[in-house]
Amino acid sequence: MGCAGFTCSKNSLCALNILYVMVSLLMIGIAAWGKCFGLVSSFQVVGGIIGVGVFLFFVALAGLIGAMKHHQVLLLFFIDCSILCFVMSSHVFHPCVQNHLLEVGWNNSLTTQRDVEKSLNCCGFSHMDINGSCAAPCFHYSTCTTCAAKIQEHAGEVLRFVGGIGLFFSFTEILGLWLTYRYRNQKDPRANPSAFL
Repeated sequence: MGCAGFTCSKNSLCALNILYVMVSLLMIGIAAWGKCFGLVSSFQVVGGIIGVGVFLFFVALAGLIGAMKHHQVLLLFFIDCSILCFVMSSHVFHPCVQNHLLEVGWNNSLTTQRDVEKSLNCCGFSHMDINGSCAAPCFHYSTCTTCAAKIQEHAGEVLRFVGGIGLFFSFTEILGLWLTYRYRNQKDPRANPSAFL
């Protein structure tokens, strides 16, 4: 007997949502751990990662409960949130959006600016202000370059790695959508066993 029935769809959807719950708890834990040990100084970054982890946790919990109870509304909510996550994740990897997000992040936090300037040995985002202040050692010798190119280089390395993980989760989202749609439209054989004879 193959995996084409109600029980197989239910078990597959439950396993997928348990994986999402574990990933969301891992995101929350790693972000909190990074902040506690001083690996990440920006509260906005940590807050953003924790926020995404909490959102993913609640969506996965809704999908898990919907799969276990065969609850149509929760399954529809899970489908809608999965489509939203898929569209948002594919939109974030566009280069224009990346540049805009990096610049907004740069302008929002002076602490982040100082940390980046010090660690990457650069000054300013897209232009260097000679009369301003900069935490980079190169500023005293006037040999600094702007941070935008260096951030893009590091962001490109990180985004290739994150893109691979995102691609994996995009495929699991598509699998989850297919399983949810399929499972949502199946009849529970335990509800009326004589209907399947």
